Amino acid sequence: MKLGINGLGRIGKLTLWNQIAKKNFDGIVVNIGRQVGNSLEDLVSSIERDSTYGRLGSYLHGYKCPRVISELNEETGSMIIDGVPVTILREARNPADIKWAENGIKLVVDSTGAFKDPTTDASDPRGAMRGHIQAGAEKVILSAPFKIKSKGLEMPDDAITAVMGINEETFDPAKHSLISAASCTTTCLSYMMKPLLESLGSEKILSASMVTVHAATGSQQVLDRLPAAGAVDMRKNRSIMNNIILTTTGAASALGLVIPEMSGIGFMAESVRVPTSSGSLIILVLNIQDNSEAPLKRADINGIYKKYAENTDYLVFTEEQNVSSDIVGTPSAAATIEGTETHTRTAAIKVDLRKVPGAVLSRGAEPILNVPMTQTVIYGWYDNELGSYTNMLADLTKHVSEEMF
Repeated sequence: MKLGINGLGRIGKLTLWNQIAKKNFDGIVVNIGRQVGNSLEDLVSSIERDSTYGRLGSYLHGYKCPRVISELNEETGSMIIDGVPVTILREARNPADIKWAENGIKLVVDSTGAFKDPTTDASDPRGAMRGHIQAGAEKVILSAPFKIKSKGLEMPDDAITAVMGINEETFDPAKHSLISAASCTTTCLSYMMKPLLESLGSEKILSASMVTVHAATGSQQVLDRLPAAGAVDMRKNRSIMNNIILTTTGAASALGLVIPEMSGIGFMAESVRVPTSSGSLIILVLNIQDNSEAPLKRADINGIYKKYAENTDYLVFTEEQNVSSDIVGTPSAAATIEGTETHTRTAAIKVDLRKVPGAVLSRGAEPILNVPMTQTVIYGWYDNELGSYTNMLADLTKHVSEEMF
């Protein structure tokens, strides 16, 4: 089976790297829909070098590795990368016009970020995710959360959001054609929440909030520029090189699609962009209804993660003192829990029952109820590009391909 990749931006390029390393597919066809530089050699130079992760050969086989790309054919756009046949398509930008059928592609990863609405018809002149299906693919994996533009439209029945190791079993090849791999932040967050939900139960978690301290992305500006007409958030046009920039994240809503139990928990999610090229951090704060006689301690929270990490490669627990660059590239996990920074504090929360709608007080009953609650702060690192997200995306892609046949 061959894999199609639409787009060769950050995630598209690193998906190519990851799939070349894992040898999950017999061949890869990458669509970029335009010419690059003056020759295929210019495109290859971009593929094999990366300012964040170094050279492709070093990633695959160590720093002494010679060039791993050979047999370039300018006319067909074909080459061999570490033994894997790769073809570059440089003609079509609209998914419906890409020659997937002609190249024998049934499964496509769309990493352009341009086609995120699963309700858009394949015939839309601006292009649509469903256009890949019209062009011959059977399944499309989106390397981003779905985003429905028209208010009032429901998620189509053939669309699903999945994170590998969390809910990939909900993918039904007979039903689902469009699969969102969520986001890097949602993927990390799901592995921070899942162990706690399984151990404590969702009913004990009263509320949750998170902030992701996130590396820069390609949508941000290198230098300040004027905002487009109708722009609402002026900060998106400020230089990421010089600023800490407040922004938004859809991680909270996407998490409910991956872990349904989260729908009953009040959750807030915020994002701060910082001037680093990769390596991000989630600071998760939970309010847990507790037992005053044996309240949760730091060791209890860390113990939950330690035990969960023993049974999966997708979660790492560490008591080392890391900085963001330590996470870049490795380990290949969705989340790395920084156990040294886990904190808990237990206190009694006073609830005035007279202010609780529907509460019935018997004569002489004390109106103030003391509820023991533990607040815990947990730190989770993730490489928002190669080490965490693209690795998880590659494994989900393999799972989907195996379920298709």
